Amino acid sequence: MNKLQGKIAVVTGASTGIGATIAKELAMEGAHIVLVARRLDKLNKVKSEITELTNNKGNVMAVQTDISDKNDVYQLAKKVQAELGNVDIFVNNAGQMLAGTVRSGKVEEWEAMVDVNIKGVLYGIDAVLPSMLSRSTGHLINVASVSGLEVTKTSTVYSATKHAVRAISMGLEKELARTGVRMTNISPGMVDTDLSSNNTWNDRKMLETKDIAKAVVYAVTQPDYVNVNEVTVRPV
Repeated sequence: MNKLQGKIAVVTGASTGIGATIAKELAMEGAHIVLVARRLDKLNKVKSEITELTNNKGNVMAVQTDISDKNDVYQLAKKVQAELGNVDIFVNNAGQMLAGTVRSGKVEEWEAMVDVNIKGVLYGIDAVLPSMLSRSTGHLINVASVSGLEVTKTSTVYSATKHAVRAISMGLEKELARTGVRMTNISPGMVDTDLSSNNTWNDRKMLETKDIAKAVVYAVTQPDYVNVNEVTVRPV
């Protein structure tokens, strides 16, 4: 408890599911939280839940943002800097998991996944990384997927975007060596969220959102000289 006292953590895709739970777990460790998503009503609900959970300790800010819009993301970073201060932890959690086959010809859905899952991740990193580098401290978390490790016949495009997230994470880990800024890639297996509501993989229990949030907390609460680069979380 309170291992992140006073730290400022931004979580994208925080209106539901994994993102909302990550935000709650970070708040329980004492972090000030910035909730980011497109649906402000849902963000405000999570904000109220965090305030109640932490007995009104710490700041909680809800910022309506489309992470696929680079100007939106850069304005988010400016708002956080002006109202709370420097971002210490940035969690790239927002994602789209739509029809992933190439044969489907659903170009709009491919574009949505590329815009959110790849471009959104890069925009978020670019918005906060210069400040982290100037201070020689900070932690970037990319939430990828086991679909970035394996490809099924129905996940081609989605898996491609999550492979890209892992590549970005792996490259940044090397780029940021000895800068003081840490990079962690989290690859969840199937988690019980709205995104997985149509899954047909019924042969094993799905993970809970808290399982992924605990992995994030583990990575960001390590000593400054420890960089947890890759965490894969699968159901048994």
